[in-house]
Amino acid sequence: MLTVENLSYDVFDTGKKETILKNINFSLNDGELLVITGPNGGGKSTLAKVLMGINTASSGKIMLDDTDITNFSVDQRAKAGIGFAFQQPARFKGMTVRRLLSLAAHKSISEADCCDLLSSVGLCAQDYIDREVDQTLSGGEMKRVEIATVFAGEHKLCIFDEPEAGIDLWSFSMLVRQFEKIHREKSHGIIIISHQERIINMADRILVISDGQVEAHGTRDELMPSLMCEASDSCHCREERGGDMV
Repeated sequence: MLTVENLSYDVFDTGKKETILKNINFSLNDGELLVITGPNGGGKSTLAKVLMGINTASSGKIMLDDTDITNFSVDQRAKAGIGFAFQQPARFKGMTVRRLLSLAAHKSISEADCCDLLSSVGLCAQDYIDREVDQTLSGGEMKRVEIATVFAGEHKLCIFDEPEAGIDLWSFSMLVRQFEKIHREKSHGIIIISHQERIINMADRILVISDGQVEAHGTRDELMPSLMCEASDSCHCREERGGDMV
């Protein structure tokens, strides 16, 4: 179980404090899927970075089961059982996809297992298994390889920051099916930062972040009607102004 209590994150620009996240509170039970959504610039990805340990909270507490992980590094959180898929994955010159998947799994994995993992994110193993994880891979390819590394490991909690970014619709459908499978198995908690309606519809609970604060937190059935209404109103406004409909 993940518990976040009064989490805040401040930055200092030319000596002046700016609060990016303010008093964030939520919990995630084992096997639950939480989707964090909200307007761009509202603090969603910053919250993901604080949960992952990239940024350190200014105040508050993050508990994983009975362990306080607030001041844990990224590596320490990974060892504690948290898997991450970053919005902008790192590249590793000289590291093959096969080797990266084995490192993520903490064991040597077979070619068949590599194939299954890569297929789950819409990649053909024959084309990618021995490629290096470097600049020759596009942003969308890197995103899918990193998500496959999360699927390769055993975790208590997995965090995905906008997994749909930079990937095509076919691969996105493959990803959604994989998320649905993991969710059905209830093997671990999942947090997904996303704007996608199809992903939001999978959620047990939804957390809406706006202006660095929790705007709403509830079950999918409680929040989806209002979220869809807001989206419809936004599209209607764009249509009246002559803007494009999304």
